[in-house]
Amino acid sequence: MDLKALYAEILNEHNTNPTHKGMTDNPTLTLRGVNPSCGDDIYLQLKVDENGVITDGSFNGSGCAISQASVDMMLDNVIGKSKEEALGQARLFMDMIQGKETDDDKIAELDEAASLKNISYMPARVKCAVLGWHTMQEMLSSGSEDGHGTAEHCER
Repeated sequence: MDLKALYAEILNEHNTNPTHKGMTDNPTLTLRGVNPSCGDDIYLQLKVDENGVITDGSFNGSGCAISQASVDMMLDNVIGKSKEEALGQARLFMDMIQGKETDDDKIAELDEAASLKNISYMPARVKCAVLGWHTMQEMLSSGSEDGHGTAEHCER
């Protein structure tokens, strides 16, 4: 199997059988991420413990295969990590998508989310891939403990 086929299979698996789609019981943080230019619309929920560790998370909403698969992969990566580690993963993902990070060893830290590396060559799809990651960044960086709101994300 060639690399493109493997990446397509990973994307398809996360889209058709997402691990984290649904609702989290008693989430600490909830934020709606919307991309008005294409219609992707998600609700991201995280449960963060008193030590700042993300102990659970989920998403709900609708969007294209890339947006749905990307947020599912993101949750695979950040559950069990501290807020700071999750934000580090988001920065790495953004750098990869924007073509700023090209070191394959560094990108491998993203696990299956690294399969979205070639999205950087499809500018119209970048906003789809980053929606969940931008939503999480905003949620964790806001410092707001009520953790509820709406964020509109356009291609950056």
